[in-house]
Amino acid sequence: MKLTDELYIFAEPIWAAQLRHPFVKGLGDGTLEEERFKRWVLQDYRYLKEYARVFAWAVAKAERLESMAWYASVLDLTLNTEMDLHRQYAARFDLTPLDLEGEAMWPTTRAYTDFLVRMAADGDMLDLLAALLPCAWGYVYVARELAKAHPPDDQRYADWIAQYASDEFAEASDWLRDEMDRLAEGISEQKKARLQEIFVLSSRYEWLFWEMCWKGESWSP
Repeated sequence: MKLTDELYIFAEPIWAAQLRHPFVKGLGDGTLEEERFKRWVLQDYRYLKEYARVFAWAVAKAERLESMAWYASVLDLTLNTEMDLHRQYAARFDLTPLDLEGEAMWPTTRAYTDFLVRMAADGDMLDLLAALLPCAWGYVYVARELAKAHPPDDQRYADWIAQYASDEFAEASDWLRDEMDRLAEGISEQKKARLQEIFVLSSRYEWLFWEMCWKGESWSP
């Protein structure tokens, strides 16, 4: 069994819980309150900035030119295309670039992104990929499950599902899985246990991100 298949088995209860979360269910059937989704748009914009740093670390740590080029292309795409698309998408919820740039990170966003960047900076490439995959692969997983049902009437939500369920996003997550499986050949059981721990923790942060956007968060005084 490939390592990424094993990691999925360990995290599957958390991924299934994401599908049952009221935020995700409301997104899928179009009943999600707009204010709750605005929270996601704002916090995800802040998340993307830190997400890009992970790919910058991946470029520096990759051991072969092909991988360096792929990570560099994703970094460029995130900073110069995806974040602009995010700004355009936010405008459909009456959120301006100033709203996005001025939004403070909520506690869960801060904790999750700090964890990702720390894994990228202090760990090896396998640690980085174990932390990254629950987002890159997990969004495709969630969106493709939602896409099995009739699309929501709110076109903004339907477009979200279509984007993350797209072949482009699936191909990117598949590449990351293949890269992790390649690098994991011959690793020790101790290392495998460490990667399972990272993958599960990152999956828990993914669930907490939905929960944060559903309930809202603030910093204590």
